[in-house]
Amino acid sequence: MRKLVYYVGVSLDGYIAGPGQEVDFYPVSERMMNWINERYPETLPTHIRQALGFDGAENKAFDTLVMGRGTFEPALAIPSTHPYAHLREYVVSSTLQVDDPSVEVVDDPVSLVRRLKAEDSGLDIWLCGGGKLAASLLPEIDELIIKSYPVVAGSGIPVFAGEFDPTLFRPTRREEFDSGALVTWFTRA
Repeated sequence: MRKLVYYVGVSLDGYIAGPGQEVDFYPVSERMMNWINERYPETLPTHIRQALGFDGAENKAFDTLVMGRGTFEPALAIPSTHPYAHLREYVVSSTLQVDDPSVEVVDDPVSLVRRLKAEDSGLDIWLCGGGKLAASLLPEIDELIIKSYPVVAGSGIPVFAGEFDPTLFRPTRREEFDSGALVTWFTRA
């Protein structure tokens, strides 16, 4: 069965982005960027993949992406209605309309994820963000891949923005980078 994996960068104080969706404050070293490009090339938006020469890179971990409206909307400024053309894209929203057959808008993320997980084949499903969507899908998250950056944001978009719901995960692996960033894999306990 396919897994839902929340692969996300997080500040020391638990934010995935600043209040204006800023992510440029994360200290990413060249070594870490090379590591991401090698292991998770599909997590780079299509326009960045093209600029780096990864346009034809094979998806290694994910073939499907689920994101909230707040994560999707910045792509519209690129402009692109299909920011991850190398993945199947689903945007969770009850009001958004997208005029692109490559992007499916859904309003029931739990049903969507259960349907995707039940598919016979394919790579894992990347939960890209944001915090409200992650909280609503917490019962369905099988694995967390947390890129922890040594920076305090102060405020912003929390990694989970929902009700109090303690859910135990077990660390399975960790990798440290020269910038002080850590990547830790967690599986549902």
